[in-house]
Amino acid sequence: MGRLDGKIAIITGAASGMGASTAKLFVQEGAKVVVTTGSKIEQGKELARKLGQNAQFMQLDVRQEEDWIRVVKETEKIFGNVNILMNNAGVGTLSPIEAMSLEDFNMNVDVNQVGVFLGMKQVLPSMKKTGNGSIINISSIDGMRGSKGGVAYSASKYAVKGMTKVAAKEFAEYGIRVNAIYPGAILTPLLENEKSLDLNWLKTLIPLDRIGDPIEIAHQALYLASDDSSYSTGADFVVDGGQIL
Repeated sequence: MGRLDGKIAIITGAASGMGASTAKLFVQEGAKVVVTTGSKIEQGKELARKLGQNAQFMQLDVRQEEDWIRVVKETEKIFGNVNILMNNAGVGTLSPIEAMSLEDFNMNVDVNQVGVFLGMKQVLPSMKKTGNGSIINISSIDGMRGSKGGVAYSASKYAVKGMTKVAAKEFAEYGIRVNAIYPGAILTPLLENEKSLDLNWLKTLIPLDRIGDPIEIAHQALYLASDDSSYSTGADFVVDGGQIL
């Protein structure tokens, strides 16, 4: 028996990195998974194909409410009512405040913050039909502290923390739990593509002396998606190798 047998999950930003690792693990544990991405369309389609009949690809721009409405309706039609949402899609722009453009600032807010809000809002009616559900919002350790150059990213990730607390209180009466994961340095395309970061230097800041693997976030998400975490809601789960100690 899988830990997610019979459950239906939507994962955003699932074409690579933490989202892709989580999609694979969820399917292995018995869930039916909707793999979504706003870009990397071919990667998303290929992942869903490899995962087989228990996975389905859908294009989703998390900033667009009409996209969310469509994806939830199509998920219900293909698999059934949604039990799990992992709000994983994210962007990160590093720039000093004086050099940060309003366009870049708003992009971080639109994807990292508005996308989470819309996801929670649009899956709620579907989860209410099941009488249970688990929403997993991916924040960041920069949603618990400030970092130079991170004004837009940190602002949006702090917002995820606050929205998670609010949703946990509002959704509890429907049997829906809402929790947040705070990854530290995880070897994802977002981290690898940030040319201003020296990964060897970054390792020296981490007590466990290594960059995390996406599967380590996936295992935390599995715990929160499963009934093993049935008494956890509104909580903060830090997965960072001790980076913010």
